[in-house]
Amino acid sequence: MAGADGGWLAGIARLLRGAQPVGRADGPLDVALEEVVLGAPRRFTRLQVSEAAGLDQDEGRRLWRSLGFAEVADDAVLFTQRDIDAVRLMSGLTDAGVLEPEVREAVARAVAQQMSRLAEWQVGLVRRLVENGPEEVTAQQSLEITAAVLPAMEELQTYVWRRHLAATVHRLLVNSGTVDGAPDTWPLVVGFADMVGFTRTTRRRSTAELGEMIERFGSTTTEVIANGRGRIVKTVGDEVLFVADEVADGAAIALGLRERVRAEPALPPLRIGLAAGPVLVRYGDVYGEVVNIAARLTTHARPDSVLVDRTVAETLVDDPRFALRPLRPLAVRGYRNLHPWLIESAS
Repeated sequence: MAGADGGWLAGIARLLRGAQPVGRADGPLDVALEEVVLGAPRRFTRLQVSEAAGLDQDEGRRLWRSLGFAEVADDAVLFTQRDIDAVRLMSGLTDAGVLEPEVREAVARAVAQQMSRLAEWQVGLVRRLVENGPEEVTAQQSLEITAAVLPAMEELQTYVWRRHLAATVHRLLVNSGTVDGAPDTWPLVVGFADMVGFTRTTRRRSTAELGEMIERFGSTTTEVIANGRGRIVKTVGDEVLFVADEVADGAAIALGLRERVRAEPALPPLRIGLAAGPVLVRYGDVYGEVVNIAARLTTHARPDSVLVDRTVAETLVDDPRFALRPLRPLAVRGYRNLHPWLIESAS
């Protein structure tokens, strides 16, 4: 394989020249692939990891569950030296006061949720690379391809992480004020954009068409929200949750999403809700009444429309870029008189 030339195999060959050698795929392929990914042989039980890292058994069990993994037997040899080193590092951060004991598991859950989705995508990428190649790939070649691609993905992942760290540091320094001194509470505009009739649409489409629709939705929303100086909090199937620091930016993003999706034949129309005010930001997610109001407005928005709350409407009432029209109050769970406004571009 390393001497192959032309197209697909040439690209793999270039990666393989810089990859670490791997063992032979003599046993089950899944076990061999896991060892390549873990970067070390599995030699320890969970109890041994906890003992080596200075955690009691209950702490080790809770941490493992917080990372999103199923319970394992006490005598199952599943862990490597890297597991011990990682737990020691986390304990060291706790001892140094960087990671408080009461939030350690919450941090683990937040990181695990993001990493789990990323891992699904990355494994799918490698699988498609192997399955869609022009030639049949042996088990040994699968090991070599994984060993070659993994460092490149890890380097790219680290780059993106550092770039997001830098952007977050800059944003927090520029917008240094919290709401009434409350920790982790910031004035934000929160928006939900939901694809109309997603469940019904999925029944009429093949898995390939569904995959294309989800990909188009993800790429479109990412582009519009980033260009509008907003940030995606999370995407759950047919819905994206985003935030922005300025109300006008949030409104422009909402209307921009609607217009872009109108131009995408593969996507159903959106219903969008927008609300502004103090928001609790914790572990990469957002919480509070503002988030709940935005979700309620999204549920009651008509297809291809954007509803906003009173705060957004009052902030933008004199902005010539937007046209606002009050609607009848909504009686929804938790809010007896939720006053929505329909927002449109003034031009």
